[in-house]
Amino acid sequence: MRDLLLILIPLLAAGAAFAWPDERTRPRLLPVAGALHAGLTLWLLASPPQLAAGAWFGFDPVARAVLPMVSLLFLICALYGVAYLRIRTERRNRVFVTALLAALGLLSLALQAQNLGLLWVAAEAVTLVTVPLLHFNRTARAFEASWKYLLVGGTGIALSLLGTFCLGYASLLGHGRGDLTCLALVAQARNASLSHPWLVTAWVLLLAGYGTKMGLAPMHTWKPDAYGEAPGMVGALLAGGTTTMAFTAILRVKQVVDAAGPDEVVMTQRTLLAFGLFSMLVAALFLLGATDFKRMLAYSSVEHMGILAVGAALGGAGLAAALFHVWTNGLTKGALFLSAGNLRRAAGAQRAEAVAGMAWRAPASAGIFIAGILAVTACPPFGPFFSELKIVLAAFQNHHDFAAAAFLGCLLFAFFGLTRLLFAIVDGRPRAAARATGQRLREIPGVIIPPLLFLAGSLWLGLATPAWLRDAWSAAATFLTPTP
Repeated sequence: MRDLLLILIPLLAAGAAFAWPDERTRPRLLPVAGALHAGLTLWLLASPPQLAAGAWFGFDPVARAVLPMVSLLFLICALYGVAYLRIRTERRNRVFVTALLAALGLLSLALQAQNLGLLWVAAEAVTLVTVPLLHFNRTARAFEASWKYLLVGGTGIALSLLGTFCLGYASLLGHGRGDLTCLALVAQARNASLSHPWLVTAWVLLLAGYGTKMGLAPMHTWKPDAYGEAPGMVGALLAGGTTTMAFTAILRVKQVVDAAGPDEVVMTQRTLLAFGLFSMLVAALFLLGATDFKRMLAYSSVEHMGILAVGAALGGAGLAAALFHVWTNGLTKGALFLSAGNLRRAAGAQRAEAVAGMAWRAPASAGIFIAGILAVTACPPFGPFFSELKIVLAAFQNHHDFAAAAFLGCLLFAFFGLTRLLFAIVDGRPRAAARATGQRLREIPGVIIPPLLFLAGSLWLGLATPAWLRDAWSAAATFLTPTP
C-alpha cells in the first residue's frame, strides 16, 4: 500500500492543482506534495516492503536505490518553484504545476514498474506531461525544443514498445505465456526458454529506445534544445529524474537478457560500454566548442549518461558505483540548473558573447554555479569525484584498461570545455545592457537556498556517504546481477 501511495499522492495533488482557483497560492502544493512523497520514500528506504510474486509494480531493490534521489530532487526543486513562479507572474501556472506533480507520480510508477509493458506506459506518459513544462516560456525556440523533444522522444518510445513486443514474443516462442514481468522473464531466461534471436532483437531495440530517453549519443539530439529552453527547475528534473527512469529501464532489461547466459552478459556489457564511451567522447568534443551555458549543461548530461552506461557495463562493483553516480549526478545537476536559471534571468541571454560579469551581476548564483561546475567535473570533495573514481577502479579490476584510459581522457576534455565557458560567464565586465542599469539582480532566499541544498547534498555524498545508502546500492547491484 505504501508503494502505491508514492504514485497516488502526486497524482491526486496534480488533480487538486488543476482545480485550484488561485494562481498565487497554487505553487504551494508543490512542496507540500513533495514533502509527503519524500517522507514516504525515505520510510520505504529504511523499511522496504516485501515484493509480492507476480506484482506489476513495487518498491524492489532497484526502486529503493534510485527513487529516493528523484523524490529529494523534486522536493528541493519544488521549494525553488514557489519563489520562481512568484517571480514569473506574467505566466499562468495551472498547467505547469499540474504537469510537474503528474510527472512525479508517473516517475514513481515507472521506477517501481516490474512489468515492462507498464514501464513503457509510464515512460510514454512522462514524455507527454513534460512537453508543456518545456514550453512554459512560450518563445519560438521553446516551441521548437518542445516539438523536437516530443518527436525524438516519441521515436525512442516507439522503439521501446517494439522491443517490448519482441521480448514478449521471445517468451511465447520459448513456450512461455508472454508474461512481461521482469522476474518471470528472468526465470524463463535462466531455463533457456527465451528465443535467442528475438531476445537479441529486443535488447537492441530497447537499448536504442530507452537510450534515446536517457540521452546517450547519438540519440541525444533532443537534449541541447530541451535543456537550453526549459526553466532551470525543469532541466534539473529532466537531468536527474527522466534520465534516471530511462537508465533504470535499461538495467531491468539487461537483467532479463543477462539471465540467458554468459554470452548474453558479454553482449550487453560490450554494447553498453561502447555507447557509454562514445557518449562521453561526443559530449567532450561539443563542450570544447559550446557557447551557450545552458546547452553546455545538456552536453554535460550526455557525458554523465555515458558514465552511467560504462558503470553498468562493468557489473558488480561498477553497477553499484553507477547507482552511486545516479545520486551524485542528480544532486549536482540540480544545483547547476537552478543557478543557471538565475544567471539566465540576470543576464537576459545565454550565449557567452552576451553574458559576462555574472560574479558582479548575480554573485550568489555565480558562486553556486562555479562550485557546481567544479563538482560535476569530479573535483573533490564533491560526490561525483568518488562515484567516478569507483567506476574507474571497477574498470581496472575487470581488466578494461583501455576503457579506463578513454574514460579518464574524456573526463579531462570535458573539464577543459566546462571551465573554459565558466570563466567567460562569471569573469569580466557585465555586458552593456547590465551596466546601463547599474544594479544587481535581487537574489531572494527562495532561489538561492535550494541550489545550496543541492550542493550540500553533493558534499554530503562525497564526504560522508551513509552506510545504509551504500547497502541499498549494493543490494540493487546484487539483485540485477545474474546468478548461475
